[in-house]
Amino acid sequence: MAKKTIVTEEQIAHQYEYMQFIARMNAERAQVRGEKPRAFTQTFGCQQNEADTERIAGMLREMGYDKAEKAEEADVIVINTCAVREHAESRALGNVGALSHLKKARPEVTICLCGCMVQQAHMPEKIKKSYPQVDLVFGTHALWRFPELLYRRLTGDKRVFDTTGDEGGYIAEGLPVLRDGGTKAWLSIMYGCNNFCTYCIVPYVRGRERSRSPEEIEAELRQLVAEGYKDITLLGQNVNSYGKDLEQDIDFSDLLRRLNAVPGDFLLRFMTSHPKDASHKLFDTMADCEKVAKQLHLPFQSGSDGILKRMNRGYTAAHYRELIAYAREKMPEITLSSDIIVGFPGETEEDFEQTRALVEATGFDMLYTFLYSRRSGTPAAEMEDNTPHAVKQARFERLLATQDKAVQPRQDAYLGRRLRVLVDGTSKGTEYPLTARTEGGLLVCCAGENLRVGEFAEVTIDKTSLRCLFGRGDET
Repeated sequence: MAKKTIVTEEQIAHQYEYMQFIARMNAERAQVRGEKPRAFTQTFGCQQNEADTERIAGMLREMGYDKAEKAEEADVIVINTCAVREHAESRALGNVGALSHLKKARPEVTICLCGCMVQQAHMPEKIKKSYPQVDLVFGTHALWRFPELLYRRLTGDKRVFDTTGDEGGYIAEGLPVLRDGGTKAWLSIMYGCNNFCTYCIVPYVRGRERSRSPEEIEAELRQLVAEGYKDITLLGQNVNSYGKDLEQDIDFSDLLRRLNAVPGDFLLRFMTSHPKDASHKLFDTMADCEKVAKQLHLPFQSGSDGILKRMNRGYTAAHYRELIAYAREKMPEITLSSDIIVGFPGETEEDFEQTRALVEATGFDMLYTFLYSRRSGTPAAEMEDNTPHAVKQARFERLLATQDKAVQPRQDAYLGRRLRVLVDGTSKGTEYPLTARTEGGLLVCCAGENLRVGEFAEVTIDKTSLRCLFGRGDET
């Protein structure tokens, strides 16, 4: 197993020195211009990318940049990219291409590309040749060195590229974080992946699994609770593998119990769980811990054992069904969601029907369904695939119809029920002007004079739809 690299306090202090250098440069510029320089960030992809961008934003703040709402207003532009699906990659590159006009009009603007997409072996050369407007490129392993790389670019280096790195990956503590505020927060507990599903590029771009220490995680959770965050999601490519690389005798279930003991009124969620590592111990822990949301996102990807084997998922459909049955036995009110890939190479009509049957039998509350996206460098990219796209698309639509048919009665069952929700924002509607989430993560549009954004409340469900519940709080 590749060894992770722990970034030392001295190395982090060195990055803070670069932040201070740039902050002084920006203070001098602000005196001349009459306003502080601004930075714009944009994120593609998963929640882990969003958490990474929050650290980039924190470093930018330390370097003296205010937040820009539009790229056109910024002095530094950072686009954090995704490589999981072709669509996200194409969108990111399309946005970068559109910045060529801005770069011509304002050559002093610094355009940065980072994240999973640029960590792919072929991507740096492609960016060098096809996207000359990009000044700085850094991969996932170099995120903690962003201040140093930006300083090099600002002080003379024509273009800076850093996409090499230890395949084991890094753990860097002590970087500044800038969150948007509100009620929800991401809390990364580990990075990387060891699973090597045949369709997935993540292990190649994010490195091997590496766990943060429970002490660091608990300290960050306590800080989040003190700052008023009430809906906190623990992040990892496979949270069920947490602790395997630590010297302490601790696993994910143990970590949940430790975090559940932190004082405060908040909910803990987590993603993503892998079925091959999910256990009865995990579900027992969820049932026992009052602050752990009774919500489970457990991707099964396919209901066909043959396809699961080709995907290198490490479990069978029967095992997945058993896990769901036990979770529901321990937590009858649990909300379930999953990921599915339609059109994996070699998928037959029989394979697809096994997937559809699993969806029909399980009764998921939410389903995230994707057409297979070929990723160069993965084993699945070399597999024979003779199924026409039109057939895959038709299967995709049939699966969505199956899920919709299963969801409506589950939504309707909430009619008349009184639920505890966390009010988290506003909606476009006038009858139900606020949005909220149940403990299980279901969307509720709600109304009531007693409801306040950022607070838990009780609402009575008086209307349902396929995607949303509607509720009213007590009138004051």
